[in-house]
Formats: sequence, C-alpha cells, structure tokens
Amino acid sequence: DDATVGLSYLEVYQEKLYDLLADEDGDGEALGVREDAAGHVVVPGLTEHAVAAASDAARLLHRGALRRKTGATKMNASSSRSHALLQVRVRRASGAVGKLVLVDLAGSERATRTGAEGARLREGIEINKGLLALGNVVAALAANEEDAAAARRHVPFRDSKLTRLLRDSLGGTAATWVVACVSPRASDAEETANTLRYASRARAVANVRVRHAVSETPEQQLIAALRRENADLKARLRGGGAAATWTCCKD
Repeated sequence: DDATVGLSYLEVYQEKLYDLLADEDGDGEALGVREDAAGHVVVPGLTEHAVAAASDAARLLHRGALRRKTGATKMNASSSRSHALLQVRVRRASGAVGKLVLVDLAGSERATRTGAEGARLREGIEINKGLLALGNVVAALAANEEDAAAARRHVPFRDSKLTRLLRDSLGGTAATWVVACVSPRASDAEETANTLRYASRARAVANVRVRHAVSETPEQQLIAALRRENADLKARLRGGGAAATWTCCKD
C-alpha cells in the first residue's frame, strides 16, 4: 500500500521520439531528450499513467502497440518501423524510486530482401542507423572491458536517441538482459549469424548492479503526480471507465 506504479511507452521513429500513450490522436508532437541536473536521461512531456493492476498495464500496452508504426515488407506483413521502450516506474512513500525498462528493437533490414522503396526504404535506413549506433556503443564498452590496461575508448552514447535512452542499461548500474530473436530458416542465415555475433559481443559488457539511495525531489514527485492526475481526469472525460486516484501531496 505504500507504493504507486506508473507506466510510460514511447517509440523512436526516424530519430524522433513519440509518446504512444499521449491523449492526442495520430502521431502527436515529437519529444526531446535531455539530462537533468543529476545526470539522468529524461524525456520532458512523456506521459505516465497510473497502474493499479496487471489488467491496467495490459490495456495500456495494447493501446500503445496499436499506435506504433508498422508497415508491410516482403519479409514481414506487419514489420515494426520503430524501436519501442516501455517503462514501469515504482514509487514508494519514502521517496525511493525503481524502474523496469523493456525495449523492443526493430530488426535490421536489407533492401534487397525487404523490397522496400520510398518511405519504407527511408524507414529501414533509419532503423539500421539506430542499430549501428547501438552496436558501436556495445563494441566500445566491450573493448574497454576486454582490455582494461589500454586507453579507454570513447563510448558514443550521443550518436542516437536510442543509445541515449539506453545509457543506464548499457555499461551502467542496471541489471540488463538481452533476448536475441533468430530464425531457423536457411534463407535467414546471414541475419541470424549477425544477430548472434551482436549478442555475443553484448555479453562482454559488464554492468555493476547497484541499488542507488536516490530519491525524487519533492518538486519532481509533485510534477509526476499532477501529470498522472491530469491523464486520469482526461480518461474520465473520454468515458474510459474508472481510473485510479492519486494523491499528489500531503499537508
């Protein structure tokens, strides 16, 4: 009873961030990404919704998935055209905050296999650029771990929005798992081999799991609570059913 749970969901589409749970119809406005005074990566304007039960999370996940960019190619009738990040944040009455981030990366593409043209081709190029930036970050982190005596390599987190958002998970203090999706088909052998090489490289990255004694400031807690209350009231006005009640502050 002393904890509240909030959920946010965004996608990185053509190097722009979009809130998949925003109230606006369509794409909505692209969001920015920056670091706060404590050095944490934040996305100003990203909505966070109250979650009181697993069914609430499932409903929000389904709602966001319907808004995610997809398109047909010769390899996939409903191919993801963006990378997506789902974040669950738990706040305790003491002010302590914990988070879980689930990331779904769009697969790399070769135009010769997907048959992509025009907008689909440009989407594929942007997908590959994000994955390349992620691969470069993983390679730099792995090299620093494998040869600690050598000069430290620069880790290019700022080369893409995706790598900036994943900074905590890559070489940071979070516990991180990677699930590699591969195909048993002979025609997909090259993609499978590349995926496994990337996953093997990622295993060399060492995260040092730490439980931080860091709490949100009262101002951050108030802003987050007001945003949740605002989203809750909008949901009620739309007739979306009962919504959770949040207490934004105490006397």
